[in-house]
Parts: sequence; C-alpha cells; structure tokens
Amino acid sequence: MSSVARQPVAEGFDVERLRGDFPLLTRRVHDHPLVYLDNAATTQKPETVLRTLDDYYRNTNSNVHRGVHYLSELASAAYEQAREQLCALVNAASEREILFLRGTTEAINLVAGSYGGACLRPGDEVLITEMEHHANIVPWQLLRDRCGIRLRWVPINEHGDLIWEEYERFLEGPVRLVALTHLSNSLGTINPLRRVIQTAHAHGAVVLVDGAQAVPHLPVDVRALDCDFYAFSGHKMFGPTGIGVLYGRESLLEKMPPWQGGGDMIKAVSMEQTTFNDLPAKFEAGTPHIAGAIGLGRSAEFLAGLDRAAVLLHEQQLLESALAACKEIPGLRVIGEPHARGGLFSFVLEGVHAHDLGTFLDHRGIAVRTGHHCCMPVMRHFKIPATTRVSFALYNTLEEVQILARALLEAQRFFH
Repeated sequence: MSSVARQPVAEGFDVERLRGDFPLLTRRVHDHPLVYLDNAATTQKPETVLRTLDDYYRNTNSNVHRGVHYLSELASAAYEQAREQLCALVNAASEREILFLRGTTEAINLVAGSYGGACLRPGDEVLITEMEHHANIVPWQLLRDRCGIRLRWVPINEHGDLIWEEYERFLEGPVRLVALTHLSNSLGTINPLRRVIQTAHAHGAVVLVDGAQAVPHLPVDVRALDCDFYAFSGHKMFGPTGIGVLYGRESLLEKMPPWQGGGDMIKAVSMEQTTFNDLPAKFEAGTPHIAGAIGLGRSAEFLAGLDRAAVLLHEQQLLESALAACKEIPGLRVIGEPHARGGLFSFVLEGVHAHDLGTFLDHRGIAVRTGHHCCMPVMRHFKIPATTRVSFALYNTLEEVQILARALLEAQRFFH
C-alpha cells in the first residue's frame, strides 16, 4: 500500500518536543516501540503532572480544610488553587460551580441521584441518545426504576449523527432533562451542543453534557454553551485517575440536596438534624482525592498552555491520514461518517474479530481498544458485536499512523 502522506502541521506545533514531556511513550512493547492509540480510554501523563503528584506526597501530604497546621494549610491552598484552574479551563462563572468527584461516571450519577431524585417526578421524561456511553445510560435507568420517570432515546442515523427531527419531536413531550455526549467515544461524533442546548432550554429542559472525550481535545466554554451540567474526567485529559469534575450551574446546585453525607459537607450536626455546607463543599463528603485534584489542576494548566487550535489541527490531520489509509485496506469498514468527528474512529475488518485484531496489533507494539467500548446500543444499531477503535492525542505522529496502516494491511493478509 502507498505510504501515508506527510502533511504540514500548524506553525509552531512541535510534536516531538511534546512527546519528550511524556516518559511512558519511550518504552517498548513486545520489542517494538510503543504506538499508543488508546487515548479515548486514558491518556498518558506529562512530567509536570507526575512531578506534582510526587511532590504532594513527598512534601505536602496532609488533609485539607480541617487543620490549622502548616502542611494542612499548604494542601488546602493547593487543592483550592486546582479548583480555580479547572474553573478557568471551562470558563465557569465561579469556583462554587466546580465539584471534584471521581470522574465523569460519578458526576452523572450525582446529577441523576440528586437533581433527578429531587426535581423529577413520575411521568417526567429524560432524553438521552443512542450513542451514549453506558455511564450516561445506566444512572438514568436506575432513576427510572426508582422514581418512575420515562427514559426516551434520540436515534442516530447511519452516519452516526443525531436525527435532529426526532430530537425536536421528543422535546414536544414532558422532557425535563436532556443528557448527551459532547464527543462520542465510539464514533467520534461531535454533537452540535449549542443548538441542542438552545432547543432544550426553549422547551424548559435542563441539559447535562458528558464531556469526557471533549475536554482533552476541544476548547470548552460552559457559559458560551449555556449548559446546566458538564462532566469530565482527569485521566482522559493527561491527569490522574480517580478524579474528575462536575460543572453545575450554581442556581441548580443550590437547590439540589447532598448526594452523600459525611465530613466537610456539613456546617453543624446535632442528634436531631444537620445543616449542610455551602457550595462546593456540600457535594464533597469525606476526605477528597487531594493529590488527584492537585494533579488535575496541573493538567488543566498544561492544556491551557498549549495552542489548542494547533493541537486540534494536528489531531485532525492524524485522523484524516488514518482514514485515508484505511480505505486502501480490503475488507476494512469504518463505522459511521459523522458530520463532525473528533480524533477517533472505530472499524471492523471482515472475517476478523476485534479482539483477535487487537492482540495482533499489540504484538507489534500498537495499543488500540477493542470491544463494544461501553456503547452496546451503538453496536446494536450497526449490527456488529464489537469494533477496533483508534484514538489520537496531541503526542501522536504521522509516523505512527504509517506503522498502524502497515500493521493493518499485514493483519488483513495474515487472517485471510
């Protein structure tokens, strides 16, 4: 097959310099240089984040918001500085709107359990889409079974885009909340969020956005989007695992009841009753993931220091080169062709199970994701059991696309 064309990248974008910030990218796998193309599952961590985590545990380790001693004050200041950094990253109006949680999954569960439990009534409808990750499906099914709401699904077309006419038709009903992904983790579809949110608000519905795949790649401005909730995870944006953020509109968070009870989310406790703390502490019960939050703040700082437009252009060039190479491989079918796609795609290779292909690629040092990607409704829509997913990040290169393309062609010959 012909080699992948070399394309110019945005002026000033130096991918090799950036790769030098990520130590794990230098390792070898099965005696091959690592080609890491599983970024939608988790991203690698730059030195600045790794050093921050190490420094906290070596030099600052203490609990936050509880002590008056020096280390506690240092830790508390760093923890709240991280909240300020995340607030700036997504342009929230106030740090009170930034809640530290374990990740996108916990954030969606909080909204379903707190807002859903307090503000939705039997017969109210929650609207989700056919392309959602299970983390944005199961919490609403649990709420349905517990509270008697009705769960409706906006279908997608064969390109992997929302069917807009169906979305508008559903909104004519008693829809009180719309929950959808910003960027699909299985198809790469970038949903037209501003239009989605504006239309939902016109019908009196609030909107929760799963931004796990979007924040690492797209500039996100929650005020410009006018969303009510926006959830994202640290480990997908070059930060630590086990930490993430829920942005919530302050007026909504104020009227929502606490989701969990414990220390630091209270002002006063008696034998008879509890007075809850102010935002954001009301939703952060117990000792938080302090090191994770501080590390996440550092990853937000890392992203803010990049030319995001240049990064986006670079990732789109990787995507276009990979898709062009895939067209040359007999029996390979890319799933979906959305109107706007982020830097990932999924595909099937005729006659080869995705898990077998993933193992084949792994033995050549290429890390991809195989399976249903926690999107079983998408697999059912396209009548396939599983796909192989390739997902790019800012540190991937056109040379790695070439390596992938050659390995896929080799796999096609091997299995057939």
